[in-house]
Amino acid sequence: MSVIILGHKSPDTDSVTAAIAFAELQKALGVDAVPGRQGELNPETALVLEKFGYAAPELVTDVSGRKYMLVDHSDIKQAPDNWDQGELMAIVDHHKIGDITTGNPIFFCAMPVGCTGTVLYKLYTDLYKKPIPEKVAGLMLSAILSDTVLFKSATCTPDDKAAAEALAKIAGISDMMAWGMEMAKAKSAVEGVAPRDLIFRDYKDFDMGGKTVGIGQLELVSLDLVADMKDALYAEMEKVKAEGNRHSVFLMLTDIMKEGTELLAATDDPGVVDKAFGTALQGRSVWLDGVMSRKKQMVPPLQKAFGA
Repeated sequence: MSVIILGHKSPDTDSVTAAIAFAELQKALGVDAVPGRQGELNPETALVLEKFGYAAPELVTDVSGRKYMLVDHSDIKQAPDNWDQGELMAIVDHHKIGDITTGNPIFFCAMPVGCTGTVLYKLYTDLYKKPIPEKVAGLMLSAILSDTVLFKSATCTPDDKAAAEALAKIAGISDMMAWGMEMAKAKSAVEGVAPRDLIFRDYKDFDMGGKTVGIGQLELVSLDLVADMKDALYAEMEKVKAEGNRHSVFLMLTDIMKEGTELLAATDDPGVVDKAFGTALQGRSVWLDGVMSRKKQMVPPLQKAFGA
């Protein structure tokens, strides 16, 4: 059976394209590997796959009895079901090191950059010195544009920009910023989508001080797109909080153009927001100017506030 490569639950463009790109690299190294996904594609990812001619990877949520590799995460809460009943062989990531453990040494590569696609670019070019296929380069470029929010995110590094420029040339993308805006508009598609689906479009659970805290994010070209949906979104957040016995559920409504986030909070302790960000909730939400990254600007201060 092929080695399955999986990104995190509630997959985004980076987790899906990284699974494909890492599978292609493994094949070039003689490993029988196939990409997978743990959830449904969001509109942006579907657009990216269509543009570069890829079908959606296989849906896999249980790795019992399988050999597998992980990309874009190393946290148990984001890993496939029964992760400890399969054989984990490799992790490629750009987040903090999570809580997954292994019984044997594995290939582990994590770098402090804005996107797993950038890590994979370095693996292709620097470590393994393998050529990047044109369509794979397009996927990796798209992931970098998405994860760095068109290079505006605090997570973006010079390595991300350099990788994007090189990948754009390989992929034949003459105006990568125009392509990035096309992706952003697809990511902003919310009309007719159920509130629950929007919350889980890009969502992760975290262990913070022994409490389960969920953080979702919607990246939008304008917050006007969800102006009439906030009551419904908040009501669904309360349901998600109760269902999962979560202490808090936060939803980042990130305005790409204004470069900030309106944070919706359903929490047992509203004061944790003030403690984390130095500004109190105004009812159920607060505007956080300049905050665009869940990984770098949302999770660390919340973990500190929760005592994690």
